[in-house]
Amino acid sequence: MDKTYIIIIIALVILVAADFASRKLFAVKQTDDEEEIKKSTYRYFAKSYIMTQRENEFFKQLNDMLGGKWYIIPQVHLSALLNHKVKGQNWNAAFRHINGKSVDYVLLSKETGKPVCAIELDDASHDSKSRAERDAEVERIFKAANIPLARFRNPEKMSRQEIVSVIAKAVKAP
Repeated sequence: MDKTYIIIIIALVILVAADFASRKLFAVKQTDDEEEIKKSTYRYFAKSYIMTQRENEFFKQLNDMLGGKWYIIPQVHLSALLNHKVKGQNWNAAFRHINGKSVDYVLLSKETGKPVCAIELDDASHDSKSRAERDAEVERIFKAANIPLARFRNPEKMSRQEIVSVIAKAVKAP
């Protein structure tokens, strides 16, 4: 082949590669811009309540009974209670496994601020197979993390002493 053809072919390859690279960079930049636009268009508004009426009533009851001894914190995500960065496991997968899961209440020590017990208020939604599987997994996780978990199905039908007894039993359980 003539040197001229080789130079032309090399020049064409360089031009095509440069055009491809610039289109790819533009596409990435355009995608980033679209993502920023999408993020800026999300809208939010304040919820009127963070708990259901039933959860709120039980929260008031727990505060009356236990507020002198422990702080009662409602709607706590598992990621706030559990350290997922355990040596030897995939941290991202471990975080994703607990992300989005929460418990209805957590009792915190007023002296140390450490979790004493988690509390779940169960209703009919906990009867479904998927929810029962989720509940069993949460119980397994809490047991492994040595955080007691107390469950209540119908606390409105229980006496104050029965509620305190369930929590005391959970806290004292090894």
